[in-house]
Amino acid sequence: MHALRRARRGLAATAAAGSALAALFAATPAQASTADATATVGGSQVKCTSQRPGLAARLSKDIAGALHGRDHAAALALYDRATGTSCDFRADTAFDSASVVKVTILGALLRQSMEQHRALTAHEVELTTAMITKSDNDATNALWHQIGHAGIQHFLTLAGMGDTVPGPKDYWGHTQVTAEDQLRLLRLLTSDNSVLDRDARTYALRLMNRVVPEQRWGTPAGAPATATVQVKNGWLPRDTHGWRVHSVGVFTGGGHDYGLVVLSQDNRTMADGVMTVEGAAHAVNRDLNTSTAA
Repeated sequence: MHALRRARRGLAATAAAGSALAALFAATPAQASTADATATVGGSQVKCTSQRPGLAARLSKDIAGALHGRDHAAALALYDRATGTSCDFRADTAFDSASVVKVTILGALLRQSMEQHRALTAHEVELTTAMITKSDNDATNALWHQIGHAGIQHFLTLAGMGDTVPGPKDYWGHTQVTAEDQLRLLRLLTSDNSVLDRDARTYALRLMNRVVPEQRWGTPAGAPATATVQVKNGWLPRDTHGWRVHSVGVFTGGGHDYGLVVLSQDNRTMADGVMTVEGAAHAVNRDLNTSTAA
């Protein structure tokens, strides 16, 4: 009889422990669930979502603060795979691309060479290197005409960049782009996909990592020293909407895996545009690389 009671007590203790363990595991998904947050700046909202507690609220607040007073003339898009984070601010708004379209031109050439089952020629290597690392316009003109409107559009369709409209004739800098589509391109360059193979992605990122020092402003502002930074910037003055100043950046290595796009226009000077872009970039790079979000 005593042995039976002891056995029953043992079973009860085991059941209680099992219940506590089940409750612990049941709580884990909730702790890792995605949280959304928004912050209003001007007449628009910064919308963020993240799996890291507190990060979405912090990012939305800080991005809104950085863009205060520039909200009508800027757009931003962000992904961070490490924390399951994404943010967007006017990410579907169209801007003249200026030179950030050069990454799209490179992608179109790499896709074209894949479909032709060939490596880039020595001349193409020379042109793409000048186009990306020095933002050389003559090299861009040559590649723009070589690939052709159909080749550019073919790549955009494959990449799912449906809001990007190639510029007319020689005006590749007037291509219409959105922060959302530019971020889609950055995702494509940093993940396995059927559009660009590993060799093509590695080549594109290597060129973006080798951009000359005087053009490494923009999204890299405030980036951690442990990250490998890949960047391409664009700047273009026009009679309407003043200076367009844009920056797209990818941050990898050292545990980092994120991409950031900041577009701007209506800048009085190029320096004003750089200040707008870097203000937002500083906020994002700081918040993503703070170990605990407030």
